[in-house]
Amino acid sequence: MTALPEAKLDTLLARHAALEAELLGQVNSETYVRITRELSELTPVVDAVKAYRSAADEISGIDALIADSTTEPDMRAMAESERPQLEARRDELAQDIRIALLPKDAMDERNVVLEIRAGTGGDEASLFAGDLFRMYERFAALQGWKVDLISASEGTMGGYKEIVAEVQGRGAFAKLKFESGVHRVQRVPDTETQGRIHTSAATVAVLPEAEEVDVAIKNDDLRIETMRAQGAGGQHVNKTESAIRITHIPTGIVVMMQDSRSQHKNRASAMNILRSRIYDAERQRIDSERSAERKGQVGSGDRSERIRTYNFPQGRVTDHRINLTLYKLPQVIAGDALGELIDALTTEHQAKLLAEQGSTS
Repeated sequence: MTALPEAKLDTLLARHAALEAELLGQVNSETYVRITRELSELTPVVDAVKAYRSAADEISGIDALIADSTTEPDMRAMAESERPQLEARRDELAQDIRIALLPKDAMDERNVVLEIRAGTGGDEASLFAGDLFRMYERFAALQGWKVDLISASEGTMGGYKEIVAEVQGRGAFAKLKFESGVHRVQRVPDTETQGRIHTSAATVAVLPEAEEVDVAIKNDDLRIETMRAQGAGGQHVNKTESAIRITHIPTGIVVMMQDSRSQHKNRASAMNILRSRIYDAERQRIDSERSAERKGQVGSGDRSERIRTYNFPQGRVTDHRINLTLYKLPQVIAGDALGELIDALTTEHQAKLLAEQGSTS
């Protein structure tokens, strides 16, 4: 186990104290928001550092007591019995601090563009895509996040061929980023008269919402086409060229948006998704170049990677990346127990990072 960087801990404590002192003075609303946000991030690790050092001091005091030849036998026995508990507490706090000090993904606090597409399995795949969307919608509600539907293409029997939504909430990408990949479902469809189990799939893409400062898009690199919206919509469909298709020529990424009657709104939504897709494509390109590093990660974000199976007959969900099976499929698909899978993936990812950090230190 690597030793804690005491100098860095001192710096964190000093920064926390300085922010608290600054907050006591006269600050404007913008500065107040900045300080309170930084304090909310620092306070948990600062509390852990203080508790860790307190436990370490207690252990030093006990060691001194045990080593003192004048200490009475009963007192020495009591001190020796307390030491293991204090050591366990100190080690637990040290691990919490190591995790808190791990490098953060710059996008962790961002909102998310969530894209779900039906894969193999026809109508059953569309129904499953709908189940996945409702699962994430419920999970988001439990986190206090907001979900805004951007576009949806419904399946013929229900569910969605494709659905795109924005998940707004602090830390949304940090929690949802391991959900990217192929999700597989095994169940007996309602239309199946023989009782046979069918296997279907849907692809989930979780993209951090990119801002204009994150991605430089030149107007010359865009091909923008307007057209009449297709599908349901009454007379509006036939009369208004509100649909937008934007092609980013250098990457070939195409975004089509027609859900709003406003061409301006469709264009804004399309550009938002385009930025996120371009940014995500660049992230994946960089990750692929770090092939050795990627092997140590929980998930590469590869859209073709089968990450999870939802087996309805057996009531189980298996995440193949960490070989974790939960026999609580109804609670997971309802969004209530999805957090258990996400927490396990996060813990595994942190363990990999800690191991890499230990091997390079």
